[in-house]
Amino acid sequence: MSIHQNQPRPTAQPRCALRATVCGTLVYLLAPMSAWAENQAERLELDRVDVVGNAPLPGVGVPLDQVPANVRAFSGRAMRQQGSLTVGEFLDANLGAVTSNDTVGNPFQADLQFRGFTASPLLGTPQGISVFLDGVRVNEPFGDIVNWDLIPPNAIANINLLPGSNPLFGLNTLGGALNIHTKSGDTNPGTSISVGGGSWGRKTLQFETGGKGEDTDYFVAGNLFHERGWRVSSQSDVRQLFSKFGWQDERNNLDLSLMLANNRMNGVQSLPTEMQDVPSSAYSIPDSIRDELAMVTINGSHFLSDTRLVSGNLYLRRLRQLGFNSNLNNNYPGDSQPSGSGSAACAGVTAPSACDPYARNVLTTTSTNGWGGSSQMTFTDDVAGRKNQLTLGASLDVGRTSFNSDSQVAFLDGIRTVSAQPVMTPQTVRLSADNTALGLYATDTLSFTDKLHLSVSGRFDITKVKLRGTSADITDNTLGVGDLDGDHRYSRFNPAIGLNWNPSPALNFYASYNEGMRAPSPVELACADPTHPCLLPNAFGSDPDLKKVVARTLEAGVRGKLGDAHWNWGVFRTQSTDDILFVASSTSGAGYFQNVGRTLRQGMEMELDGKVGSLGYTVHYAWVDARFQTPFNSESSSNSSAAPDGTIQVARGSHIPGVPAQTMKVRLDWQATTQWRIGANLVLAASQFARGDENNQDVNGKIAGYAVAHLDAEYQFSPQLRFTAKVVNLLNRRYATFGQLGVNEFTGPGRSFSSDPTSWNVNDQFRSPAAPRAAWVGLMYQFK
Repeated sequence: MSIHQNQPRPTAQPRCALRATVCGTLVYLLAPMSAWAENQAERLELDRVDVVGNAPLPGVGVPLDQVPANVRAFSGRAMRQQGSLTVGEFLDANLGAVTSNDTVGNPFQADLQFRGFTASPLLGTPQGISVFLDGVRVNEPFGDIVNWDLIPPNAIANINLLPGSNPLFGLNTLGGALNIHTKSGDTNPGTSISVGGGSWGRKTLQFETGGKGEDTDYFVAGNLFHERGWRVSSQSDVRQLFSKFGWQDERNNLDLSLMLANNRMNGVQSLPTEMQDVPSSAYSIPDSIRDELAMVTINGSHFLSDTRLVSGNLYLRRLRQLGFNSNLNNNYPGDSQPSGSGSAACAGVTAPSACDPYARNVLTTTSTNGWGGSSQMTFTDDVAGRKNQLTLGASLDVGRTSFNSDSQVAFLDGIRTVSAQPVMTPQTVRLSADNTALGLYATDTLSFTDKLHLSVSGRFDITKVKLRGTSADITDNTLGVGDLDGDHRYSRFNPAIGLNWNPSPALNFYASYNEGMRAPSPVELACADPTHPCLLPNAFGSDPDLKKVVARTLEAGVRGKLGDAHWNWGVFRTQSTDDILFVASSTSGAGYFQNVGRTLRQGMEMELDGKVGSLGYTVHYAWVDARFQTPFNSESSSNSSAAPDGTIQVARGSHIPGVPAQTMKVRLDWQATTQWRIGANLVLAASQFARGDENNQDVNGKIAGYAVAHLDAEYQFSPQLRFTAKVVNLLNRRYATFGQLGVNEFTGPGRSFSSDPTSWNVNDQFRSPAAPRAAWVGLMYQFK
């Protein structure tokens, strides 16, 4: 962690517009640092931050010992040293309560899980973590997903992960909020360029340049990334550009940033048991997604007086996503049972046809225009002679999404699905979704004494979702033609309260209670009718209302300092009401979203970091117990314990799939010489249940736990030239981070359809194999 306390005061002090006592506090918290932001509103653009942003917008911040939660902070420098491609990859390697589900075999498309809650780039995954970039919420309006490939790693100054259901961060903050701040030329001057390459045909080019004048600054960072991938048809091409231009004086700060991305990523589906002996293989191909982003953000702040700061932002964002998914059906040569036998239009039709295809290719286009802004006012005036910090704020986020989907009849060429000629489209979706989210929030931290601090917060959210469109499927009456029109409104006031007691500078006790909410996304609302299931991401059905999810978190712990070591021990308990889950339907490949009652995620976290001589170390351990608390029935026909109608009974206390109960992360950094630095990460995770095994009774059992080690190193040839190296999965371990139950269509010899009807519809546990050992090297040149 990069949060430190009790640092000595520097001899040179920065200019400060706050009154002397506040200025002295900031100097105390921020020292020592090699680069100072002349305007204190810029300090979150520094590589190390010793105050915590307690609200979405950058502001004065709160000292760590006044935050009633186990906040984690990491620097962009640490990401660069470890060669992490995404924020999710970095956190998975360093933070105990974080795990990653590599569902599609692409390094830019993995799920991030924190305390059993998810931030995922995949539509249909229940989302429970809010993500902010320079104060702008980047959960996509259509499905609340997070596209990790859009955030350039070399533009990141620091990362704050705030746990719990913190209401100040608004929608989706059920298990935590991830707050990412970017660099500026004022705090990161200089120019560097780096090139790299190695395993799997990886080629990289990164550059960044920054500078400042008397009252202006600029920063530009760019990335070019190409890799063919280690599995069949898993190529990635990522192109990112970030620029920021700023103006500041002692009382004002104004930044204009532009972020562009044009990325294409191929994914690979998980493999059934009999194919896992060749983990680099693919089940069916192709599967790809293309992201095209343009985003403009204006952030500004102004000190109205020595104790009052007003800040705000405005943003415009356009994202276009093109998706292609290959899908196999349980239809075989000689099969006389059309899959669309329930439809009058398909009566008597045999394969292959639009009614009974062997495979389908699904093409989707999602275009989202988003705009909005936030405003925030911070007061640091004393109250009744006691130190106090009050923040009032408001936010507005608007999203307009157009979603089109076409499911095309296809035939198989080996494992490749090829659209038939002429193209037949048995399923179509034409949907527009308008999201409007308004939030009003306030937080106050009152210091009764220098050792006792009370925090009280609250936020009122109003969310409106308007859907217009249709969904059609000629192959099955149960899918039929659906009217997707609907208007939905959700609102709630979410409170929080916390207490910090610091009996000494080296010891801090904290406790808190907070509540957060998640409104159902347009994706979930458009697929919530069990009588009209959908085939995500292929089609939608209809839009019955879903209830909002409400999370309530209790957290307590103690942290402190022992010599040069910092440590933390804490416990947490988050109960979610009316949680939303995608439930399989008896219609093959289809399902729907439903509220499944209460779920519980509780656990314990222990952390230790410090330095012994030239060796730095961090040890993070987490126990996460994630369970369903309300019994419910689900349809999971691939589960061996399913009833003849395909249903399973999920009992109270069943474990939520995809969440390892125990994780441990160990990081070692050894400054071997003034020129050599060597680092190592050890990642351990316990076993987990596969999706579809919500009742924990499938005969295939759990996905095994794993232990994997990674290495990274730097050698400084000169002040300008640096050599870098990274090795992942050093011991070349075979393991999987994700699993789901499904039907293996390839049951004949040579991965073909079997002519024996008794071998059809073979239920299996599919797993996504993790990457084998690989190595990359690079050179970075820092211009004078």
